[in-house]
Amino acid sequence: MNYRHQYHAGNFADIMKHTVLAVLLEALNRKPAPWCYYDSHAGAGGYDLHSDAAVKTGEAAGGIGCLWRLQAEMLPPPLARLRTVVADCNPQADSSAIPRFYPGSPLLAAAFARPVDRLVLAELHPQDAQRLKARFHSDRRVAVHRRDGYGMLTALIPPVEHRGLVLMDPPFENADEFTRLAEAAVAVHRRWPTGMYALWYPVKEEAAVRRFQRALKESGIRRILLLEFGIAPADSPGLSACDMVVVNPPWRSDHSFAAALDFLAQALGSHQGHSRVRWLTGE
Repeated sequence: MNYRHQYHAGNFADIMKHTVLAVLLEALNRKPAPWCYYDSHAGAGGYDLHSDAAVKTGEAAGGIGCLWRLQAEMLPPPLARLRTVVADCNPQADSSAIPRFYPGSPLLAAAFARPVDRLVLAELHPQDAQRLKARFHSDRRVAVHRRDGYGMLTALIPPVEHRGLVLMDPPFENADEFTRLAEAAVAVHRRWPTGMYALWYPVKEEAAVRRFQRALKESGIRRILLLEFGIAPADSPGLSACDMVVVNPPWRSDHSFAAALDFLAQALGSHQGHSRVRWLTGE
């Protein structure tokens, strides 16, 4: 499948992914020491939900469209923070309509980053990389690289800060993407075993998902948390479920993930929504 960001911005999978990132970035901010955030497939950084690509799929209505109509005080803390970041991108937006602009993962990370923190972003697509550079051209905390994201991680990890988070969410344009994702995660973890890693992937081919999870389990990496989320059964038409793998999650973050994803499953998926948090490997 092809999961390029602009076609799916603000959909249920984006909301799930960014909720997880909010938990992890908030945990990093609990200590004063600086951190570094890496994004292997950063996209354009943010998206216009009125664009032809977004309107063509209409997926934002079932994601940020649902979340936007809820009051912040009704939401679990990670979702409330995500909604605040979206609101900051849409200062004049009406809560009765879908906001026009949706922040991608780089903008979300930048919203959490303090003056001492850094963002290192990779995007290979030329137009998206150009938009990403333009978006952050005046932010000295941010470095944008037009290059393969897996190669960027291998070249630039570990960071001098010794603390931080790596997000890997490739577009799954290639048939071997699960294999490449697993190999990259294992290789980078070997270079930086104390870093946090968040790996996103769509759930459409159960056999491919099982092989990917087995590869991680057999790699020897410890403390792998699996987050499963969907708004309908995985065999439904189109994309209706996705997972994230989190390596080295913060203490008790599994409880935060479970509460937030359970709320999301009900808010976005109604009676068909489902979520589960479990350990793929322990200590």
